[in-house]
Amino acid sequence: MSRKGMGKSEPGADGPRPASVSIRVRPRSSRSRVERGADGGLVVCVHAAAADDAANRECVAVIAEALGVPKSAVEIVRGKKSRLKQIAATGLGAAELQTRLEHAAERRAR
Repeated sequence: MSRKGMGKSEPGADGPRPASVSIRVRPRSSRSRVERGADGGLVVCVHAAAADDAANRECVAVIAEALGVPKSAVEIVRGKKSRLKQIAATGLGAAELQTRLEHAAERRAR
């Protein structure tokens, strides 16, 4: 049996892939929030420590709240064991996903 193509689904095999955006997670922050990093990228600050998947669960909850979608619609696509992550949200296009997260970061900056 050939292993070619195993493990990853082809685009369109299970429907369209949701749009995604890159973020940096800052665990053990004083408050959970979305903000702009020094490099202009999106940073998700979470109060939880990066142990036992707690920071990932809180990151999904913070992103879902910022986007106005249920937690079940948000997924960590890449970087589950890294501070750099790729986040996807079903039901939102790439532009809408980016705009909502930037708006949440700007609200924090004011």
